[in-house]
Amino acid sequence: MWLADLIPPAWKPVVSQVTSGPEFQALQAFLESEMKAANVLPSKERLFAALNATAPESVKIVLLGQDPYPNAGHANGLAFSVSAGVKVPASLKNLYAGLEIDLSIPRSTNGDISSWAQEGVLLLNTVLTVREGESNAHRKHGWETLTKSIVKSLAARALPTVFFCLGKPAQALVADASPGAQHFVLNFPHPSPLNGNAFVNEVRAHRPFTAMNSFLINAGRTGVSWQVEG
Repeated sequence: MWLADLIPPAWKPVVSQVTSGPEFQALQAFLESEMKAANVLPSKERLFAALNATAPESVKIVLLGQDPYPNAGHANGLAFSVSAGVKVPASLKNLYAGLEIDLSIPRSTNGDISSWAQEGVLLLNTVLTVREGESNAHRKHGWETLTKSIVKSLAARALPTVFFCLGKPAQALVADASPGAQHFVLNFPHPSPLNGNAFVNEVRAHRPFTAMNSFLINAGRTGVSWQVEG
């Protein structure tokens, strides 16, 4: 199966039960149909960019969003990120606003947050593709089974891990994984334009970026540098 073949080797054992099942085959068939009918984002070679950027043993924080940006040129396989030179989307602007409130980090004009992935932040969406111009068009077509298996595998580890859940789909996925007491779960509104004020107000009240780094350090792991160059 071409879809399973795109999964990075380090993650294949994590998701093998899903990728060998009928639901994953149905997901591939759905994507093939969609690719003939419309523009599917991100590009095929970027579908698993989040998994390529952060190996399982490196994950400190699962930053879990909803689905990719539906605008052409935005989605690149890393949740909330865009490539360098692309105008910062509204959702990422609100994340940057939260960083400014919490850690006094100036808002970057660079939307490439791949440096977070290199720090151990798995930039994952609950759904990994979208039809151009139609948010949530690929919900409930099989992606959630795959991403749930990823989250469950990380939740089953003894290694203390943060689950930063942005929006209700992310919160439901992590709740279903039942992370143990060794982990840290934060549920926040999605930082989309519709929820931007709610997200910022929650950041102001709870300082999540400070809390995540404090948890990691107290658990004997290193914190994350949230600074974005540019």
